[in-house]
Amino acid sequence: MHQHPAPPHRHPAPTDTADDLAHYAVLGNPVAHSRSPWIHARFAELTGQQLRYDRQLCPLDGFAATLAHLRQQGLRGCNVTVPFKFEAFAAATRTTERARLAQACNTLAFEGSDTVGDNTDGVGLVTDITRHAGQPLRGQRVLLLGAGGAAAGVLGPLLAEQPAELVVCNRTTAKADALVQAHLAYATQQNCELTSQSSHALEGFFDVIINGTASSLGGDAIPAPDRVVRPGALVCDMMYGPAAQPLLDWAQRLGARGRDGLGMLVEQAAESFWLWRGVRPPAQQVLAELRQQLATHTA
Repeated sequence: MHQHPAPPHRHPAPTDTADDLAHYAVLGNPVAHSRSPWIHARFAELTGQQLRYDRQLCPLDGFAATLAHLRQQGLRGCNVTVPFKFEAFAAATRTTERARLAQACNTLAFEGSDTVGDNTDGVGLVTDITRHAGQPLRGQRVLLLGAGGAAAGVLGPLLAEQPAELVVCNRTTAKADALVQAHLAYATQQNCELTSQSSHALEGFFDVIINGTASSLGGDAIPAPDRVVRPGALVCDMMYGPAAQPLLDWAQRLGARGRDGLGMLVEQAAESFWLWRGVRPPAQQVLAELRQQLATHTA
Protein backbone atom coordinates (compact mmCIF):
# COMPACT_ATOMS: atom_id res chain seq x y z
CA MET A 1 0.00 0.00 0.00
CA HIS A 2 1.07 3.59 -0.49
CA GLN A 3 2.55 5.38 2.47
CA HIS A 4 2.58 8.99 3.59
CA PRO A 5 6.21 9.99 4.05
CA ALA A 6 7.14 12.29 6.89
CA PRO A 7 6.90 15.91 5.79
CA PRO A 8 10.24 17.27 4.57
CA HIS A 9 9.45 20.34 6.64
CA ARG A 10 6.99 21.27 9.34
CA HIS A 11 5.92 24.74 10.26
CA PRO A 12 5.59 25.34 14.02
CA ALA A 13 2.17 25.42 15.60
CA PRO A 14 0.28 28.26 13.90
CA THR A 15 0.46 31.62 15.62
CA ASP A 16 -0.83 33.69 12.70
CA THR A 17 -3.24 36.45 13.57
CA ALA A 18 -6.08 37.78 11.46
CA ASP A 19 -3.80 40.67 10.45
CA ASP A 20 -0.93 38.39 9.43
CA LEU A 21 -2.42 35.29 7.89
CA ALA A 22 -0.10 32.72 6.35
CA HIS A 23 -0.52 33.14 2.61
CA TYR A 24 -0.76 30.24 0.14
CA ALA A 25 -1.94 30.10 -3.47
CA VAL A 26 -2.44 27.96 -6.54
CA LEU A 27 -0.46 29.01 -9.62
CA GLY A 28 -1.47 28.00 -13.11
CA ASN A 29 -2.77 28.97 -16.53
CA PRO A 30 -5.75 28.61 -16.67
CA VAL A 31 -6.54 28.83 -12.97
CA ALA A 32 -9.88 30.63 -12.61
CA HIS A 33 -11.73 27.29 -12.47
CA SER A 34 -9.66 25.95 -9.56
CA ARG A 35 -11.54 24.75 -6.48
CA SER A 36 -8.36 24.72 -4.41
CA PRO A 37 -9.10 28.01 -2.56
CA TRP A 38 -12.42 26.64 -1.31
CA ILE A 39 -10.85 23.31 -0.36
CA HIS A 40 -8.01 24.85 1.64
CA ALA A 41 -10.31 27.38 3.30
CA ARG A 42 -12.51 24.48 4.42
CA PHE A 43 -9.49 22.48 5.60
CA ALA A 44 -8.37 25.51 7.66
CA GLU A 45 -11.85 25.97 9.14
CA LEU A 46 -12.12 22.31 10.15
CA THR A 47 -8.63 22.14 11.68
CA GLY A 48 -8.52 25.56 13.34
CA GLN A 49 -5.71 26.86 11.12
CA GLN A 50 -5.40 30.54 10.25
CA LEU A 51 -4.44 31.10 6.61
CA ARG A 52 -5.54 32.57 3.32
CA TYR A 53 -5.33 30.83 -0.03
CA ASP A 54 -6.04 32.32 -3.43
CA ARG A 55 -5.56 31.86 -7.18
CA GLN A 56 -2.72 33.35 -9.18
CA LEU A 57 -2.79 33.37 -12.98
CA CYS A 58 0.76 33.12 -14.37
CA PRO A 59 1.71 34.27 -17.87
CA LEU A 60 2.79 31.24 -19.88
CA ASP A 61 6.32 32.65 -20.04
CA GLY A 62 6.30 34.16 -16.56
CA PHE A 63 6.14 31.41 -13.94
CA ALA A 64 9.55 32.07 -12.39
CA ALA A 65 8.99 35.83 -12.26
CA THR A 66 5.53 35.42 -10.72
CA LEU A 67 6.87 32.99 -8.13
CA ALA A 68 9.71 35.34 -7.18
CA HIS A 69 7.31 38.27 -6.82
CA LEU A 70 4.87 36.31 -4.64
CA ARG A 71 7.69 35.07 -2.48
CA GLN A 72 8.85 38.65 -1.92
CA GLN A 73 5.28 39.44 -0.87
CA GLY A 74 5.47 36.77 1.84
CA LEU A 75 3.95 33.70 0.16
CA ARG A 76 4.54 30.67 2.41
CA GLY A 77 3.77 27.96 -0.12
CA CYS A 78 1.85 27.16 -3.26
CA ASN A 79 0.26 24.49 -5.37
CA VAL A 80 1.22 24.43 -9.03
CA THR A 81 -1.05 23.26 -11.82
CA VAL A 82 -0.82 23.05 -15.62
CA PRO A 83 1.42 23.81 -17.38
CA PHE A 84 4.09 24.70 -14.82
CA LYS A 85 4.87 21.49 -12.90
CA PHE A 86 8.22 20.93 -14.60
CA GLU A 87 9.16 24.60 -14.06
CA ALA A 88 8.20 24.25 -10.39
CA PHE A 89 10.63 21.35 -10.08
CA ALA A 90 13.37 23.46 -11.67
CA ALA A 91 12.64 26.26 -9.19
CA ALA A 92 13.06 24.02 -6.12
CA THR A 93 16.34 24.01 -4.23
CA ARG A 94 15.35 20.89 -2.25
CA THR A 95 12.98 18.15 -3.39
CA THR A 96 11.33 15.03 -2.00
CA GLU A 97 12.08 11.60 -3.41
CA ARG A 98 8.69 11.40 -5.14
CA ALA A 99 9.23 14.80 -6.77
CA ARG A 100 12.66 13.71 -8.02
CA LEU A 101 11.18 10.54 -9.48
CA ALA A 102 8.51 12.57 -11.30
CA GLN A 103 10.90 15.44 -12.14
CA ALA A 104 7.81 17.59 -11.54
CA CYS A 105 6.35 19.44 -8.56
CA ASN A 106 2.80 20.46 -7.72
CA THR A 107 3.63 21.74 -4.21
CA LEU A 108 6.26 24.25 -3.11
CA ALA A 109 7.08 25.51 0.39
CA PHE A 110 9.41 28.38 1.22
CA GLU A 111 11.80 27.97 4.13
CA GLY A 112 14.30 30.78 4.50
CA SER A 113 16.28 30.84 1.27
CA ASP A 114 15.13 27.33 0.33
CA THR A 115 12.31 26.37 -1.99
CA VAL A 116 11.16 22.86 -1.04
CA GLY A 117 9.45 20.97 -3.86
CA ASP A 118 7.11 18.00 -3.52
CA ASN A 119 4.59 16.18 -5.67
CA THR A 120 1.34 15.15 -3.97
CA ASP A 121 -0.59 14.32 -7.16
CA GLY A 122 0.23 10.62 -7.11
CA VAL A 123 -0.72 9.93 -3.52
CA GLY A 124 -3.90 11.95 -4.13
CA LEU A 125 -4.86 9.83 -7.13
CA VAL A 126 -3.96 6.51 -5.51
CA THR A 127 -5.89 7.36 -2.34
CA ASP A 128 -8.96 8.30 -4.35
CA ILE A 129 -8.82 5.14 -6.48
CA THR A 130 -8.14 2.67 -3.69
CA ARG A 131 -10.06 4.25 -0.82
CA HIS A 132 -12.91 6.29 -2.29
CA ALA A 133 -13.54 4.24 -5.46
CA GLY A 134 -12.69 0.94 -3.75
CA GLN A 135 -10.57 -0.22 -6.69
CA PRO A 136 -7.41 -2.17 -5.87
CA LEU A 137 -4.37 -1.57 -8.06
CA ARG A 138 -2.19 -4.47 -6.94
CA GLY A 139 -2.04 -7.16 -9.61
CA GLN A 140 -4.16 -5.13 -12.03
CA ARG A 141 -3.55 -4.03 -15.61
CA VAL A 142 -3.33 -0.22 -15.69
CA LEU A 143 -3.29 2.18 -18.65
CA LEU A 144 -1.93 5.70 -18.09
CA LEU A 145 -2.76 8.15 -20.89
CA GLY A 146 -0.31 11.02 -21.22
CA ALA A 147 3.36 11.68 -20.51
CA GLY A 148 3.37 15.31 -19.35
CA GLY A 149 3.62 16.76 -15.86
CA ALA A 150 0.34 15.26 -14.67
CA ALA A 151 1.26 11.73 -15.75
CA ALA A 152 4.83 12.08 -14.45
CA GLY A 153 3.50 13.08 -11.05
CA VAL A 154 1.36 9.98 -10.58
CA LEU A 155 3.42 7.23 -12.21
CA GLY A 156 5.68 6.51 -9.22
CA PRO A 157 2.86 6.19 -6.66
CA LEU A 158 0.89 4.03 -9.12
CA LEU A 159 3.88 1.70 -9.46
CA ALA A 160 4.21 1.59 -5.66
CA GLU A 161 0.81 -0.14 -5.57
CA GLN A 162 2.39 -3.03 -7.53
CA PRO A 163 0.07 -3.45 -10.51
CA ALA A 164 0.92 -6.45 -12.66
CA GLU A 165 1.36 -4.25 -15.73
CA LEU A 166 1.31 -0.53 -16.40
CA VAL A 167 1.28 0.87 -19.93
CA VAL A 168 2.01 4.53 -20.70
CA CYS A 169 0.35 5.75 -23.89
CA ASN A 170 0.99 9.21 -25.33
CA ARG A 171 0.44 10.91 -28.67
CA THR A 172 4.17 11.71 -28.77
CA THR A 173 5.74 8.31 -28.29
CA ALA A 174 9.20 9.72 -27.52
CA LYS A 175 7.82 11.43 -24.38
CA ALA A 176 6.18 8.19 -23.25
CA ASP A 177 9.43 6.30 -23.85
CA ALA A 178 11.38 8.84 -21.80
CA LEU A 179 8.90 8.70 -18.90
CA VAL A 180 9.06 4.91 -18.85
CA GLN A 181 12.86 4.88 -18.94
CA ALA A 182 12.99 7.26 -15.98
CA HIS A 183 10.79 4.91 -13.94
CA LEU A 184 12.04 1.53 -15.20
CA ALA A 185 14.33 0.73 -12.26
CA TYR A 186 11.59 1.61 -9.77
CA ALA A 187 9.06 -0.48 -11.71
CA THR A 188 11.43 -3.45 -11.52
CA GLN A 189 11.69 -3.01 -7.74
CA GLN A 190 7.87 -3.11 -7.57
CA ASN A 191 7.64 -6.24 -9.77
CA CYS A 192 5.59 -4.34 -12.32
CA GLU A 193 5.94 -4.66 -16.08
CA LEU A 194 6.20 -1.05 -17.35
CA THR A 195 6.05 -0.29 -21.06
CA SER A 196 5.14 2.53 -23.45
CA GLN A 197 2.84 1.90 -26.40
CA SER A 198 1.03 3.86 -29.07
CA SER A 199 -2.78 3.84 -29.00
CA HIS A 200 -2.77 1.76 -32.20
CA ALA A 201 -0.66 -0.93 -30.53
CA LEU A 202 -2.76 -1.29 -27.37
CA GLU A 203 -4.10 -4.80 -26.90
CA GLY A 204 -6.34 -6.51 -24.37
CA PHE A 205 -8.54 -5.12 -21.63
CA PHE A 206 -7.35 -2.83 -18.85
CA ASP A 207 -8.74 -2.89 -15.31
CA VAL A 208 -7.95 0.79 -14.65
CA ILE A 209 -7.58 3.57 -17.23
CA ILE A 210 -6.32 7.00 -16.15
CA ASN A 211 -6.43 10.05 -18.38
CA GLY A 212 -3.59 12.44 -17.63
CA THR A 213 -3.61 14.18 -21.01
CA ALA A 214 -4.86 17.67 -21.82
CA SER A 215 -7.56 16.20 -24.08
CA SER A 216 -10.24 17.04 -21.51
CA LEU A 217 -9.24 20.71 -21.41
CA GLY A 218 -9.05 20.98 -25.18
CA GLY A 219 -12.22 19.06 -25.97
CA ASP A 220 -10.17 16.61 -28.06
CA ALA A 221 -11.09 13.03 -28.93
CA ILE A 222 -10.70 10.34 -26.27
CA PRO A 223 -7.01 9.32 -26.47
CA ALA A 224 -7.66 5.56 -26.31
CA PRO A 225 -9.57 3.04 -28.43
CA ASP A 226 -12.85 1.51 -27.25
CA ARG A 227 -11.41 -2.01 -27.44
CA VAL A 228 -9.23 -1.61 -24.33
CA VAL A 229 -12.12 -0.89 -21.93
CA ARG A 230 -13.26 -3.93 -19.99
CA PRO A 231 -16.88 -3.74 -18.84
CA GLY A 232 -16.76 -2.82 -15.16
CA ALA A 233 -13.30 -1.25 -15.45
CA LEU A 234 -12.54 2.00 -13.65
CA VAL A 235 -11.93 4.93 -16.00
CA CYS A 236 -10.53 8.05 -14.31
CA ASP A 237 -9.98 11.55 -15.58
CA MET A 238 -7.60 13.79 -13.66
CA MET A 239 -9.85 16.71 -14.64
CA TYR A 240 -13.22 17.43 -13.04
CA GLY A 241 -16.35 19.34 -13.91
CA PRO A 242 -17.42 19.81 -17.56
CA ALA A 243 -13.91 19.02 -18.80
CA ALA A 244 -14.17 15.45 -17.51
CA GLN A 245 -17.66 14.75 -18.85
CA PRO A 246 -16.67 13.39 -22.30
CA LEU A 247 -14.47 10.72 -20.73
CA LEU A 248 -17.16 9.84 -18.17
CA ASP A 249 -19.71 9.51 -20.98
CA TRP A 250 -17.28 7.32 -22.92
CA ALA A 251 -16.81 5.05 -19.91
CA GLN A 252 -20.56 4.75 -19.35
CA ARG A 253 -21.18 3.90 -23.01
CA LEU A 254 -18.70 1.03 -22.76
CA GLY A 255 -20.07 -0.32 -19.48
CA ALA A 256 -17.19 0.97 -17.35
CA ARG A 257 -17.22 3.02 -14.15
CA GLY A 258 -16.28 6.64 -14.77
CA ARG A 259 -14.66 8.80 -12.11
CA ASP A 260 -13.61 12.44 -12.34
CA GLY A 261 -10.57 14.03 -10.70
CA LEU A 262 -12.37 15.73 -7.82
CA GLY A 263 -11.30 13.10 -5.28
CA MET A 264 -7.71 13.31 -6.50
CA LEU A 265 -7.88 17.11 -6.19
CA VAL A 266 -9.06 17.00 -2.58
CA GLU A 267 -6.63 14.26 -1.53
CA GLN A 268 -3.58 15.91 -3.10
CA ALA A 269 -4.64 19.17 -1.44
CA ALA A 270 -4.88 17.37 1.90
CA GLU A 271 -1.33 16.10 1.45
CA SER A 272 -0.10 19.61 0.62
CA PHE A 273 -1.94 21.02 3.66
CA TRP A 274 -0.24 18.44 5.88
CA LEU A 275 3.18 19.29 4.46
CA TRP A 276 2.65 23.02 5.01
CA ARG A 277 0.84 22.96 8.36
CA GLY A 278 1.68 19.62 9.99
CA VAL A 279 -2.06 18.85 10.36
CA ARG A 280 -4.09 16.25 8.46
CA PRO A 281 -7.46 17.65 7.37
CA PRO A 282 -10.63 15.50 7.01
CA ALA A 283 -10.36 15.01 3.24
CA GLN A 284 -13.27 12.58 2.92
CA GLN A 285 -15.68 15.01 4.59
CA VAL A 286 -14.51 17.91 2.39
CA LEU A 287 -14.82 15.77 -0.75
CA ALA A 288 -18.42 14.88 0.13
CA GLU A 289 -19.23 18.53 0.80
CA LEU A 290 -17.64 19.64 -2.46
CA ARG A 291 -19.53 17.05 -4.51
CA GLN A 292 -22.78 18.16 -2.86
CA GLN A 293 -21.95 21.79 -3.56
CA LEU A 294 -21.24 21.12 -7.24
CA ALA A 295 -24.35 18.96 -7.62
CA THR A 296 -26.49 21.75 -6.15
CA HIS A 297 -24.98 24.35 -8.49
CA THR A 298 -25.52 22.20 -11.58
CA ALA A 299 -29.00 20.98 -10.66
